[in-house]
Amino acid sequence: MGDFVIRVLAVVAAFFLLPAVPAVAAADDDRMEKLFTFRDARITESSGLAVSPTHDGVYYTHNDSSATPTFYAVDGQGRTRATFQLRGAQARDWEAMAASRDPATGRGVLWFADIGDNLDGAWPDVSVYKVMEPATLADATLPAVRYRFRYADGARNAEGLMVHPKTGRLYVVSKEFAGSVYAAPKRLRADRVNVLRKVAGAPLMATDAAYAPDGSSYIVRTYFSATLFRPDGQTIAKVTMPELEQAESIAYTPDGKSLLTGTEGARSPVYRVPIPQDSTPTPTPTPSPAKAEDDKESAAAEDSAGGGGLTGTDILIWLAAAAAAIGVITFLARRTR
Repeated sequence: MGDFVIRVLAVVAAFFLLPAVPAVAAADDDRMEKLFTFRDARITESSGLAVSPTHDGVYYTHNDSSATPTFYAVDGQGRTRATFQLRGAQARDWEAMAASRDPATGRGVLWFADIGDNLDGAWPDVSVYKVMEPATLADATLPAVRYRFRYADGARNAEGLMVHPKTGRLYVVSKEFAGSVYAAPKRLRADRVNVLRKVAGAPLMATDAAYAPDGSSYIVRTYFSATLFRPDGQTIAKVTMPELEQAESIAYTPDGKSLLTGTEGARSPVYRVPIPQDSTPTPTPTPSPAKAEDDKESAAAEDSAGGGGLTGTDILIWLAAAAAAIGVITFLARRTR
């Protein structure tokens, strides 16, 4: 019941807080388009999405949960080009994926995040699998390197994974009432558990995240919209998203000018959403949210990511949200007695 109450509070609070969030960047509805629909009947819970770093016009996705660790390569018409299995991997609760390039070889690298934990502590650790992108799009079983993680401040549920394109550093974004961005160590160890440390705040109930190709920004998706951030965690703007049944994934296009977003369900669509030009940040030398951690200034970074203190209007909005949530919970409790 406690988890249910938190989720109800989150949804109601988000509803009331939406009008209070500044800097809304509305994409041109005429330019927001359905890019393709997944045609493969096996793709029923598309939870992660990434653009291939080396194959033009190819996109990768995976299901939320599956009997086997499987991902799919699809083309711009939503047709499956190849199906891949991961050797030595589990599919406990895959929630996200990301793509990057190996700086030494230029090869594509795919990352799969087994980070879902709906009980916020059911698993002693979570995992991210690293897979070298196949040079040929043909069905195959690929070797994977498993990296295990735990959070420095306690277990939590998460659905967002992103990789900084220049440093190669991994970030996990938690899915909570008060979400956070967690940085992985600069160098990952496969022989022991790596520690994730909080470096910035994140929007309520985040379902995915992605870094811009040039590293100048990152985006965090929620069920309701998406928020664009600077690398230091400062908010740039909210970006209007298409209405989807269960928004689960987000990625940048290779040119960094648009976003791709998808949803779960059979024959689910993927939309292309242009980023309004006035919301496109100028690249800065700040490498990532983890700079605050490296400089031992994590607390200050987290405060700045929160966007300042509460105003009188904010307090009134939260009180209204809490009152509405209590009403909803009371109604449901009476219906289920």
